[in-house]
Amino acid sequence: MKPRTAHARRTARPNPQGLEIAVVAFDGISPFHLSVPCLVFGENRRDLGIPDFKVSVCAAEDGPLRTSAGFEIFTSNRLEALHGADIVIVPSWHGDGTPAPPSLLDALRSAHQRGARIVGLCLGAFVLAEAALLDGKAATTHWNWAQALADRFPQVRVDRDVLYVDEGDVLTSAGVAAGLDCCLHLLRQLCGVEAASRVARRLVIAPHRQGGQAQFIEQPLPASHADDRLGKVLSWAARHLDQPHSIDSLAQRASMSRRSFTRHFRQATGTTVLQWLLNQRLAHAQRMLETGSRPIEFIAQEAGFGSALSLRQHFRAAFNISPSLYRKQFRCETE
Repeated sequence: MKPRTAHARRTARPNPQGLEIAVVAFDGISPFHLSVPCLVFGENRRDLGIPDFKVSVCAAEDGPLRTSAGFEIFTSNRLEALHGADIVIVPSWHGDGTPAPPSLLDALRSAHQRGARIVGLCLGAFVLAEAALLDGKAATTHWNWAQALADRFPQVRVDRDVLYVDEGDVLTSAGVAAGLDCCLHLLRQLCGVEAASRVARRLVIAPHRQGGQAQFIEQPLPASHADDRLGKVLSWAARHLDQPHSIDSLAQRASMSRRSFTRHFRQATGTTVLQWLLNQRLAHAQRMLETGSRPIEFIAQEAGFGSALSLRQHFRAAFNISPSLYRKQFRCETE
């Protein structure tokens, strides 16, 4: 079973040191949305072993930009900043359907054509769709605007239920928190699982929410003793991935019926038990590949895949790369 997000078709990653990231601001932007990519990529975190990225906030408009919070921001960078960027991020857009200026659409198309990855966080997906960068591809946006995206751009396969979608050359995400998840997903691809986890701990947010996880829960249960038991079981399972787990065995450990356990699990995590286990095992395998030289067979056992063949199959399905090539590529890029 592979994640519901579209897997990245790109396997070669640029050396993250000095990577250029352009963030597109606009008049009326929410300062919180603008801060999301800047917070993940723009801070000096050399003490955590994270390389410096060259982050430039740019805009199509001249002069100070008004924000939705009532104050103004100023950037001297115009859309020329997209010309040399490795990653271009549109962190949001107007919620009233205001079209993007042609100069921005042209700049996004040019950046995409020369190989830059283009990211639309939240309503930024509308700008990517307007630039025709999402034609024939899966994408997401904030659930409240997902139908509008589907109606306005029928050539885009809109998935309103997921946190983010990675199509390799373009990425889209849901609302503010999902924007953080998407940026951490990018950071994991660039610097590795452990590096992204260190940044997540610094930000005091979840280190990894899989993109296919539900955006929100319609009727969450109130905190209860069952929730506490569930949390303890998930922590235990994450520490014992080398052991076989099933819904029944985990439900028994939580002293819950199978039906009650799966219901609480879905409402607490937004995903299924089997998908959660697979995500945990894949992340553990990534960490072991990045930080050690153990044989693939050993990693497969430690991560709970049972065999090297099973690990290779799941790893390639999720990341479009073999474990051995992932280890080699990661080490070459971090040395």
